[in-house]
Amino acid sequence: MDYEAERKKMVQTQIAARGIKDMRVIAAMGTIPRHLFVEESMQSMAYQDRPMLIGENQTISQPYMIALMTESLKLRPMDRVLEIGTGSGYQTVILAKLSEWVYSVERFPNLAGKARAILEQLNITNVSILVGDGSLGWEEHSPYNGIIVTAGSPDFPESLLNQLADGGRLVIPVGDRTSQTLWRVTRRGDQLDYEDLGGCRFVKLVGEEGWTS
Repeated sequence: MDYEAERKKMVQTQIAARGIKDMRVIAAMGTIPRHLFVEESMQSMAYQDRPMLIGENQTISQPYMIALMTESLKLRPMDRVLEIGTGSGYQTVILAKLSEWVYSVERFPNLAGKARAILEQLNITNVSILVGDGSLGWEEHSPYNGIIVTAGSPDFPESLLNQLADGGRLVIPVGDRTSQTLWRVTRRGDQLDYEDLGGCRFVKLVGEEGWTS
């Protein structure tokens, strides 16, 4: 299968054509081999406009949603980013291409292990992965210029809001167990600005400041 051609088609028809304008995001998604992040039996479908299961009832999000969330972070080359939900590692690699360092938290050890192996294969060296409760963030390396949550939360986790740097952006789906609204929260000193980015649907953010189960 011509994965390069499929990737180019994905970028043109699912990302650029749907309003994503950040050329750094478009370029990253045009070069990263998405098919490596799914099971071998599903690689032929890796560039389709759909989420895909990756094990542990978790998913790799559809390409457009990944592009939208990444663009909404407004990342700069020297930014430090916290990712909640490493999953397959695909979003992690995109963030690593756009920022100085990515700190990623994954609650499933086997997914974290698989992601580390792919990052090593792709020679991505500016990522640290922690197995733990993502709803609590990773306070040790805070504050962050960007925080992205790749699972739906019942509310805005206080720990994540507290780990935002001044001017930092949090992109997070918030809602019930079946559907959410994607929000961008920007810290401006002691004030938090909330922007509604539209509807979405993610797996649950399970943790102390997320869903209990």
